[in-house]
Amino acid sequence: MSSLARTLIAAILLVPVASESFAEAGDHIGHDAVTVPDAASVVYEPGPANLPKGTQISRVAGDPAKVGPFVLRIKFPADTVIAPHTHAQAETLTILAGSIYHQHGATLNKSAGKVLRAGGFVYLPQEMPHALWTTGEPVELQVNGMGPFGLNYIDPADDPSRTSQGLR
Repeated sequence: MSSLARTLIAAILLVPVASESFAEAGDHIGHDAVTVPDAASVVYEPGPANLPKGTQISRVAGDPAKVGPFVLRIKFPADTVIAPHTHAQAETLTILAGSIYHQHGATLNKSAGKVLRAGGFVYLPQEMPHALWTTGEPVELQVNGMGPFGLNYIDPADDPSRTSQGLR
C-alpha cells in the first residue's frame, strides 16, 4: 500500500473521532439547548411598544438584547405596516404562516414590495433599510439573528412607541 493511500485511510478514520470530540466539546461551552416540539408550545406575548399595535412575539431561544444568537416568532395582524427601519445586526426572516410584503429601501414604496408566503425566506444584512406590511391576512414569521439586535426606524416619527408616549 502506498504512503499516500495509508495517509488517506488514516485521515478518513480520524474524521469521525475528531467530529465526535468537537461535538462533545461544543456541548459543554455554556450554550443552552431549546427544543420546541410543536407550535402549540410557543407562547406569545404582546410585542414591544416599538412594533405596531396587535403584534405578538415569542422568544424561542436566546435574548435579542444580549450578545449571542436568538430566535423569535412574531405574529403581525392583517393590515399592519412596519415602516422602513434597520437592525444593528443581520437577520433572517422565515415565513411560517400567512403572507407579508417586504421591500428594501429607506422610504415605503408598496409597488416595490415582494410578497413572501409560508416557506418564504429573506436574508437582511446589518443596517439594510427595509419595510414590511401585511394586507388582508395576518402573518407568523420567525426571525433569527445575533444580539444585541434592536430596531431603528429611518424616520423616528414612525416608531409606534413615540405615539404611545404622546411624542408625535
